[in-house]
Amino acid sequence: MRSLIRPAQYAALAAYLLFLGFPLLWLISASVKSSAELNSLSVSLLPQEWHWENYSQALERQGLVRSAVNSLVVALVSTALVIVIALPASYVLARVKGKVRMAGVAWILVSQVFPVVLVVLPLFLVLRALGLADSLVGLTLVHTTYMLPFALWMLQGYVASVPVELEEAGTMDGARRFTVLRAIVLPLLAPGIAATAMFSFVASWNEFFFALVLLQSPENYTLPITLKMFIGGEGKVALGPLAAGAVLAAIPSIVFFSLLRRRLTSGLVAGAVKG
Repeated sequence: MRSLIRPAQYAALAAYLLFLGFPLLWLISASVKSSAELNSLSVSLLPQEWHWENYSQALERQGLVRSAVNSLVVALVSTALVIVIALPASYVLARVKGKVRMAGVAWILVSQVFPVVLVVLPLFLVLRALGLADSLVGLTLVHTTYMLPFALWMLQGYVASVPVELEEAGTMDGARRFTVLRAIVLPLLAPGIAATAMFSFVASWNEFFFALVLLQSPENYTLPITLKMFIGGEGKVALGPLAAGAVLAAIPSIVFFSLLRRRLTSGLVAGAVKG
């Protein structure tokens, strides 16, 4: 009986990976199919004919490359701002007890349950008054504000998992407070920082609603807005180029995840110790 446990575990893992990866496989398959095959009633994973021109059409239409650059700039800058702001704030939130922590936790919880649709109009009015309504700078600030509560909640769990005794030992050895934080605490938080950066980047890269409301100029469109433009005014969808554009849009997130994979895996485990 025990000899069957390990093969069953591998089979279950393979089935789970197939379940997770099937939508991506289907998207890749759709990206190389013709419009006639995509609109037909027959269903098949492998295309009857390979139409690689869908990718060239996706790159040529709607300014996809420019929008990808805009999304990349917004995602990277907003992620960096989130980490820079959330790192010291999460340390205070995890270490300081009393009313400060209660107020911080209350702000995080309220911000997470507050409907986004209710704040988009005030945000638009504020950004328009500042001259940032139709700009990547304004969208970056909105993404930073939107992702900050979640990043704070994640990082404070990682900070709480670092024993206070390590900081006390460093202080007793004569190290200054800043030196203790830089040389002892910060390296231990590297997995948590990587995990938080990954989630922040993906959230900003895929964000659609704020970009749809705040951006009006085509040269400022982000990638999700540009992919929406593959749907014609009469509801006619260019399925092949749209699928090809979606595949290309997934590449930066996959690359970013691959770069942080080791840190992310250890960070998810470490951050679950204490919260």
